[in-house]
Amino acid sequence: MKLLSFTANGRDSYGALVGDGVVDLGARLGLRLPTLRALIAAGAYGEAAALVAKGKADHALADIRFRPVIPDPGKIVCIGLNYRDHVAEGGRDVTEKPVIFARFADSQIGHGEPMVRPRVSDKLDYEGELAIVIGRPGRHIVERDALAHVAGYACYNDGSVRDWQRHTHQFTPGKNFAGTGAFGPWLVTADEIPDPTRLRLTTRLNGGVRQDTTTDMMIFSIPEQIAYISTFTPLAPGDVIVTGTPGGVGSRRNPPEYMRAGDVIEVEISGVGLLRNPVVDE
Repeated sequence: MKLLSFTANGRDSYGALVGDGVVDLGARLGLRLPTLRALIAAGAYGEAAALVAKGKADHALADIRFRPVIPDPGKIVCIGLNYRDHVAEGGRDVTEKPVIFARFADSQIGHGEPMVRPRVSDKLDYEGELAIVIGRPGRHIVERDALAHVAGYACYNDGSVRDWQRHTHQFTPGKNFAGTGAFGPWLVTADEIPDPTRLRLTTRLNGGVRQDTTTDMMIFSIPEQIAYISTFTPLAPGDVIVTGTPGGVGSRRNPPEYMRAGDVIEVEISGVGLLRNPVVDE
């Protein structure tokens, strides 16, 4: 099942993909389950599937505005330097433990919405990544149980303002400019992706391939990430983990290639979907 958050007719809602339309679950379940995050927390997938099975869409995809898959996550935890080719292209060493930083929810945008190059920088870079959404709460989750805590998977573009990222050894400023974190187009529930290590991730800038890898090339696997993160903070339904980007980022190309107004950036993950965003200047 593919679940998404959207705006239609001036109203924020969430729903499920059916054909080329959307079943508006928010309109049907909203009094009890007002958001996709609430549906995930309740584990109400059976109710959602029953409504989808009727096959009647309430909105055409062309008539909705995509929001970030989870517009209101309690936390967004990002993993840095998690593919060896990305570590190598930056001249860094593989770390013993995952590199962790946070992204703020209000820096995110949905599929089709513009990524914003800020007026203070011309170094907006792409980072295609696989995002996971937590479905079951947990603390001190062991690796063998970790995937049972996953609600599903989505595409993510962790847009990075490189000069602000490198002001100090802390990444936070460069990772949180408004309109730089693209998240979508939808969440594919975990039952449809039994093995997230077998996915192909491709990033394209104006149609040209810039990143191309498979998720088995991660240094720290998804279960390792969940186990590590849940040791220092409780994971709750709707929390997001952004699992790292492979080599090929624009800042490490020769010459460097940053995103500019008029560009179109795409992140495609096999079995998950294609996240596409135009680029505009602030």
